[in-house]
Amino acid sequence: MTRLSTEPGQAHGEPEAGLPRRRRQHTAPAARAALAALALGTTAPMAFAQADAAAAAQANNPLASSTAFNLQNYYIGDLTAPSDTDANQFWLRYAAPFKLGSTNWLMRASLPVNTYPVGNNFAHETGLGDLNLFAAYLIDTGNPAVSFGVGPQVTLPTATHDGLGTDKYSMGLVNVLFNASSPVWQYGYLLSWQHSVGGSGDTDVNVGAFQPFLFYQLGGGHYLRSAPIWAYNFENDSYSVPLGIGYGKIFKREKVTYNLFVEPQWSVADKGAGWAKWQVFFGFNMQFAN
Repeated sequence: MTRLSTEPGQAHGEPEAGLPRRRRQHTAPAARAALAALALGTTAPMAFAQADAAAAAQANNPLASSTAFNLQNYYIGDLTAPSDTDANQFWLRYAAPFKLGSTNWLMRASLPVNTYPVGNNFAHETGLGDLNLFAAYLIDTGNPAVSFGVGPQVTLPTATHDGLGTDKYSMGLVNVLFNASSPVWQYGYLLSWQHSVGGSGDTDVNVGAFQPFLFYQLGGGHYLRSAPIWAYNFENDSYSVPLGIGYGKIFKREKVTYNLFVEPQWSVADKGAGWAKWQVFFGFNMQFAN
């Protein structure tokens, strides 16, 4: 599941998923930490100006130099274990650029609202999950169309139920690349790792995630997309490798760029409990010109 996306991406994009630890250890305890490793409008194609095309190329950039607010959701139709069980993860994401002296940074905060099967009877519980924060130092690549950032991340145990979070404080690193040199193809990745450093949870967090993303602009704000999150849990040697393909629509109103998308994803390789066999990732992203 996703998770930083992609957003990277979640991140951040994307940020960042599997299910959290439950009291009886029925699912991979650090899987969702990989994601800690979604108003319609139309624009006539003939009226989609060059400036709007440039905005479309940057609309999925997790390091875009603009304030952003995203609503993203993963509906998990079936879990690896417990079998024949669904779940849901709704993400609130906020990102904003800032300066430290003469250096440029981007901060992103991601808070999930989780609906997971918990306890011995796998009853669904809904509540807040763990808050993830990261700050990426933006390195000047010499090409304004290529964004590259690296920096620290921290996850705080803000879950409102034992089965919806890790009960751990975790720290780690994030690295993001986004290349929008082409007005047709944009691509990049979000790489993250974090390890628990304290907290009352009975299982340590040690998880890495890699989110490749690829976008193909069809014209008029329409585009195809793929932004799965591949996650590995170093604590129990479990992993999830999904693939996905989806569709999005970008439109601009004054100083706001809107991005609406849906992307079904299927697991092509997985091991362990708590991962998605299949899921649907959809979202509504907003970028506000600074």
